[in-house]
Amino acid sequence: MSKTGCLDLSFIIPVYNEADNLHELFREITDSCIKIDKSYEMIFVDDGSWDESVPVLKKIQKEDSRVKIIRLRKNFGQTAALVAGFDYAKGEIIITLDADLQNDPEDFFRLIERIEMGFDIVNGWRENRKDRFLTRRLPSSIANWFISTITRVKLHDYGCTLKAFRKDVIKNIRLYGELHRFIPAIASDMGVSIAEVKVSHRPRRRGKSKYSIFRFVRVILDLLTVKFLLSYSTRPLQIFGLIGLISGLTGGILALYLSYQRLILMRGIAGRPLLLLAILLIVIGIQFITLGLLAEIMVRAYHESAKKSIYFVKEIVDSDKEKT
Repeated sequence: MSKTGCLDLSFIIPVYNEADNLHELFREITDSCIKIDKSYEMIFVDDGSWDESVPVLKKIQKEDSRVKIIRLRKNFGQTAALVAGFDYAKGEIIITLDADLQNDPEDFFRLIERIEMGFDIVNGWRENRKDRFLTRRLPSSIANWFISTITRVKLHDYGCTLKAFRKDVIKNIRLYGELHRFIPAIASDMGVSIAEVKVSHRPRRRGKSKYSIFRFVRVILDLLTVKFLLSYSTRPLQIFGLIGLISGLTGGILALYLSYQRLILMRGIAGRPLLLLAILLIVIGIQFITLGLLAEIMVRAYHESAKKSIYFVKEIVDSDKEKT
């Protein structure tokens, strides 16, 4: 059972125009939780929906005080919605899932079981996905391979929202942009233990998917950010300085070679493309080393500064609190 002042489970569900699915999702989660002797809460984070999602959620909240609604002022994206849920969650185990009914609440038990076995993060693996091959499954497979290769955290399905986290782990991870899918990789830098569990994946019955094939491009760009954060976020000079040294040394060697030709062999070098390349490489090297030093200063300023929120709450509907 829950500790004093805490709950056992927090379910965090980002919502963006999913009015037709919310009642059924609420019933499924409730029915699943009846089977386990744990206290819980459901946190629905409305990410700027313009359909009837909010009125539907308010009706649900009146039925069950364990439901909490967090309304964001506009559509900030899934990462921000999840972070808002993490910030307000009270559960010792935090479970995230989509609001489109494609995740099966019956899989909660397997995720919770792995957490109770000692794992810090349990990632869902949609082995038999019910999505289109060309627009969803193929780009996802390629992206998962890239992410696993670059981050060295081998998972089959980074894009699965169905995950479970220990509270003390997820509340110490700062997410920005669209980095929610990389949480296991980012958390690996903390030395956490990660498990992967096969979960069911159901076809979407109502509503429209919010994903497109163009998200694959953003995933690859975000992967560069994650790689930098994992390897060089606290020592940027090592990457920028290395590039600068390679460029500067290459330019210096070319300059020495041209100097030898001019001073010893008495050959003209004015206007030669090699001379321009040498000058360019030396200048680029100096710029990269300078950039690395400035990045070192910025990193230290960042870690010493106050945390800046990536979302702004418009309203919280909770039986324990007044609306804000």
